[in-house]
Amino acid sequence: MNKHVAIRSADLRGAGRLAIDGVLGITDLVESLHHNIAKRPGIFGAGVPGSTRGITGFSYRSVRWVTKLVGGSLDAVLARLVPTPSTHGVSSRREAILAALNGVLGDHLANSGNPLATIMCFRRNGQALALNADALHAAFGEPTGKLLIYLHGLCMNDLQWGQQSVPGEGEATVEAIPSAATLLASDLGSTPLYLHYNTGRHISHNGRDFSALMDELVANWPVPITEIVIIAHSMGGLVARSACHDATESTRSWLRHVKKLVFLGTPHLGAPLERGGNWLDVILGISPYTAPFARIGKVRSAGITDLRYSNLLDKDWVGRDRFTRLPDRPQPLPLPKGVKCYVIAATTAKRERDMADRLFGDGLVPLDSALGRHADATRCLALPASRTWVAHGMNHFELLHNSAVYERLRRWLAPRPAN
Repeated sequence: MNKHVAIRSADLRGAGRLAIDGVLGITDLVESLHHNIAKRPGIFGAGVPGSTRGITGFSYRSVRWVTKLVGGSLDAVLARLVPTPSTHGVSSRREAILAALNGVLGDHLANSGNPLATIMCFRRNGQALALNADALHAAFGEPTGKLLIYLHGLCMNDLQWGQQSVPGEGEATVEAIPSAATLLASDLGSTPLYLHYNTGRHISHNGRDFSALMDELVANWPVPITEIVIIAHSMGGLVARSACHDATESTRSWLRHVKKLVFLGTPHLGAPLERGGNWLDVILGISPYTAPFARIGKVRSAGITDLRYSNLLDKDWVGRDRFTRLPDRPQPLPLPKGVKCYVIAATTAKRERDMADRLFGDGLVPLDSALGRHADATRCLALPASRTWVAHGMNHFELLHNSAVYERLRRWLAPRPAN
């Protein structure tokens, strides 16, 4: 098997833009450090605002001018080489790299118009689905009225549910055993759809776009819809909750078709790793000599900083510096009315009540966050025990493919036999 990642001209064009942005950012950082050293501020406190002057300032301005000139010329040449989406196959390695890049820098990619930015869509076998009745009928053959929607998590993509290992550029077909996602859809008699989205954007932006996309899907589905079930992993669960809120506020029709919503390892109360990253911002910012380096940490995306306390709504972040250390104060958002919600949490601990069980959870999301347990009653999910389950000896990513998780989902979601 050829293990090289296929590179396209669109990738080169996007990488070129990103490199130019990186050079400009590093130039700003170095000039800021140079300026602070020249002004000799105290060890602690704020730096001295401004830029360097004289020959030094001219040098930095020249670097920026040349960088932008070269970047503009390179982008113009590569733009002519970008193929149409239908002319190439799917490389799972390329998709994984792009998903990680979008998770870390996705908001910047989208805001700068970079072609590496992921555009939200439903996909099948790694290809975007056109949301019109004829195209959907052709894609699924005999679509059912029961839809099973899968939402991936941060830095991931739809292919990583494992349902679609397909021939791509330099890759062999790997799909020998159907994945848990595929088997579950078959067991439920449902048609599976996989959302593909830029996880570096704000959760509330993705939630609003997902809500609009669901409305379009429901309006154009080729047969009458009887049921929608959503299964969301990690950040995908927060996007789903935000989308349900948007549908309620905007009176979108798709939400009335949703019967069940399952969260797999979703950080309903936030993720401690991002809170640790926020503390690093604070520590680096206490001295004018280290403050310029805090900019490196602040490259991380809006999607990542939203995970600090699980910001689901615009009002949780609009008008605030998302890197400033602030108390936990997102708006309480109840689960959608009329939808049966379920939670599966994981812990790497082998036994219940282990220290790791409480502190580390699945390695990324603590148990209390995944289960929605909070001292403030307005922040609690308050689900009945029959709709929650904790998987021991399992990490965050094993939730996607584990057979015990599949059996639990089948038990919750499969139609009950008539008496």
